[in-house]
Amino acid sequence: MHALEAHELYRFFHIGDDETAALRGISFHLSVGEIVALVGPSGSGKSTLLSCVTGLDEPDGGHVEVAGTRLTRRSETERTRIRAANFGILPQSGNLFGHLNVEQNLRLQMQLAGKPDERRIGALLESVDLQHRAWAFPTELSGGETARAGLAVALAADPPILVADEPTAEVDRDTELRLIAHFEARRRAGLATLLATHSRALAHKADRIIGLKDGRIEDE
Repeated sequence: MHALEAHELYRFFHIGDDETAALRGISFHLSVGEIVALVGPSGSGKSTLLSCVTGLDEPDGGHVEVAGTRLTRRSETERTRIRAANFGILPQSGNLFGHLNVEQNLRLQMQLAGKPDERRIGALLESVDLQHRAWAFPTELSGGETARAGLAVALAADPPILVADEPTAEVDRDTELRLIAHFEARRRAGLATLLATHSRALAHKADRIIGLKDGRIEDE
């Protein structure tokens, strides 16, 4: 069984009388213990695809299955339940609540997923080298620290599938290498990771690279 399967996904956006096809019949799978990188120019559909496969957005056609369970065209409550049980999501920005410090952000994510674990908080902070910044608020973090804190939040509930949108954008080389090390550790642990990236260094660490252009898979 695949960790994630997308079947013939279509997504259209409308502005007035104009229609834009963001996804045009995309099908792919993500296996357990695999890293898959989505690459392509800006506007190729990478972020839209990530939103659809995690249930944050509904495709206009096709469907998504997570570990054999259908995610698409379920109620918002049901999609939220499936998402919390299966996904850790690292968006390009906005993964931290500004009124909470780093430790509180981690604790909240665990509570939302129904997996509170105080001991895991310390281990996560140590794994991203932020134990000394546990009580810092997002506005007090550097760009690299923000990226690492966001990853820790995405990993807080030890998700079977990590979905990350441009996780190494605008971070220094040191931070990029730290993030790559985490993705590789997940692979060794038999967990799945789906990345959208412009980084060649990150894409080359993937088991498979899927190229998108104009909402279609151009090559794999």
